[in-house]
Amino acid sequence: MTELSERQKIILSLVIHEYTQTATPVGSQALVARYNLDMSSATVRNELAALTDRGFLRQPHTSAGRVPTEEGYRYFVSRLTRASDLPDTTRRTISHQFYQMRNDVEQWVRLAASVLAYQSRAASLVTPPHPEHSRLKHLELIATRGRQILVVLVMIGGEVRQRLLSLTEPVTQEQLSQSSERLTQLFQGADVNEMRARLPQMQGLDADVLEWVIEDLLQADAIPAGEVYVDGLANVLSEPEFTGSDEARRSLRILEERSLLQDLVARTSAGNTQGGVQVLIGGEGTWDELRQWSLVLGSYGMPGLATGTLGVLGPLRLSYGRAISTVRFLSTLLSDLMAETSLDESSPNMGDLN
Repeated sequence: MTELSERQKIILSLVIHEYTQTATPVGSQALVARYNLDMSSATVRNELAALTDRGFLRQPHTSAGRVPTEEGYRYFVSRLTRASDLPDTTRRTISHQFYQMRNDVEQWVRLAASVLAYQSRAASLVTPPHPEHSRLKHLELIATRGRQILVVLVMIGGEVRQRLLSLTEPVTQEQLSQSSERLTQLFQGADVNEMRARLPQMQGLDADVLEWVIEDLLQADAIPAGEVYVDGLANVLSEPEFTGSDEARRSLRILEERSLLQDLVARTSAGNTQGGVQVLIGGEGTWDELRQWSLVLGSYGMPGLATGTLGVLGPLRLSYGRAISTVRFLSTLLSDLMAETSLDESSPNMGDLN
């Protein structure tokens, strides 16, 4: 990326800061007056023209000021922005909210989406933690009516899957409980390959149930991103960029079509990074639907066990420093919570010690 002079870096940063706040083109006189610059309007105007020629700014109309381009935002994010830490009081408040609902992964995910939307004043997206290879933690079989049973799979990492199945013959709840207990003891922590290897040794109800478990785990492994929780839609639709009917409809489609968000999360393993946080600006030539958007993404969880994605989605003039800081803080907090929960569950209780 082309290097800028120190003065050009200052002016580009100020233009982006001003445009982020006002959403209106920025002129030389406004910059000199608002920021008390130690340079003339003519000097600033020349630098604005140079930044425009180099593709970092554009001029919507001949007599108008400048607005940042995608290249301008990319330079700002990669070279100039600083992630402003959240205030200590804010961090403590957020941490307290999460610790009040310990061990409830679904509530963590929903709360994370709410906090991200509120702190960034944009939209947010969060995926639940998803294992690289689904492993069984607990199995429950519940009789419903007739030959129908409810199979509840709890996987390591917190993901829960359930399905209704029909048996060829009626089975009592006692038989179902015994089967689920046996299979849980045999296959706790096992993945599909381990289950398949031992399937020929299973008989009767245990064999049938294990086949269903394998099928469910394969389906879980085939969904890289899983469900996507979204919050803060109103924050985005209130922005000037999205007040027009066409942009508003496009914005709604982006946030409501989970397939696009799932594809986005699954395919953003590469991109701009900022201390482990990925920044996607204008769709990066891949997603035409996102040409008016910026996305700040981070991951959380326990690598090799279960990980999820969280991020902030907003207009190109997103407040990048605050978004990066908030994503990074929540990524660390959720990772710590999952690690602590895993340790708690693996620690022996007093009865185990005797």
